[in-house]
Amino acid sequence: MKRYRPFLIILGVNVLALGVLVILNRILTLYLNPYYLQILIYIGINIILAVSLNLINGQTGQFSIGHAGFMAIGAYASASVTYYGGPVISDFLINHFHFSEFLSKSFVFILALALSGFLAAIAGFLIGLPVLRLRGDYLAIATLGFGEIIRVVILNMDVVGGARGFTDIPGHTNFFWLGLCTFMTIFVIRNIVCSTKGLAFLAIREDEVAAESIGIHITKYKVGAFVIGAFFAGVAGCLFAHQVGYLHTNSFTFMKSIEVVVMVVLGGMGNIWGCVLAAIALTILPEVLRFFSDFRMVLYSLILILLMLGRSKGFFGGLKLRIRNLRAEIKN
Repeated sequence: MKRYRPFLIILGVNVLALGVLVILNRILTLYLNPYYLQILIYIGINIILAVSLNLINGQTGQFSIGHAGFMAIGAYASASVTYYGGPVISDFLINHFHFSEFLSKSFVFILALALSGFLAAIAGFLIGLPVLRLRGDYLAIATLGFGEIIRVVILNMDVVGGARGFTDIPGHTNFFWLGLCTFMTIFVIRNIVCSTKGLAFLAIREDEVAAESIGIHITKYKVGAFVIGAFFAGVAGCLFAHQVGYLHTNSFTFMKSIEVVVMVVLGGMGNIWGCVLAAIALTILPEVLRFFSDFRMVLYSLILILLMLGRSKGFFGGLKLRIRNLRAEIKN
């Protein structure tokens, strides 16, 4: 029995966490103002985007500004699954396996989440192989071009609405799915960063030549970072699509990628919890300063410039170090 105790403890904690998410979802749906609930969901989506991009830009040292392209793939792919295939799959599960309507819809949404991440990861792999021999500005331009190609291709696909946009997407996103996906994103990427693989990513960021000289497969890790980051960006796209209920390529422009880059830089390159705080701050800020919303991107651009000039580690970049020093002082 002692042999299985750690597994049972982890299983119990996970079951408890799922129960808490279910209860919170019920409470927030019933008692929280829909406007504030929508902001909360956008915060979670931006956390997933920022943490996933942090693996590429912050931990591996690449400069990608095409993250909105991966998000768009996930959004449109998942919307297609739930809109076209959702009713068929639900009826099949209800009639042949006696699923309840709730379980059948949940199964369809889980399928949409998985497919959105999978297709975005494939796109990350395809873009990663040819362009990751590039560095710096050249890599940024290549990823920017990729994001625009994805947007223009979707814009000319009538099956997903084309220029009219994709309408009548089922509203499956709620606090439960948001909390689950956000937790999984942070959990997976933090474990990768804190593992020996994470040290390889960090070595590539610091000096690619030195990393390759000690046997690190540069291309493998770069492509791996893109694939993992793209997967979670696709999941964020799925959550976004089933929250707003309407998709248009204007939601996935170059400026959306810049927003996510600002969150990563503000949080501190390579700092996961800093990215979480930055995503929260930059999602709430436009709502607090609603009268300044027309100049939001001007504000984001100024933040980027000031951070690059004054705080290269980001506003929250030294947060972990300060907390560690505070703990040491308390112990002493």
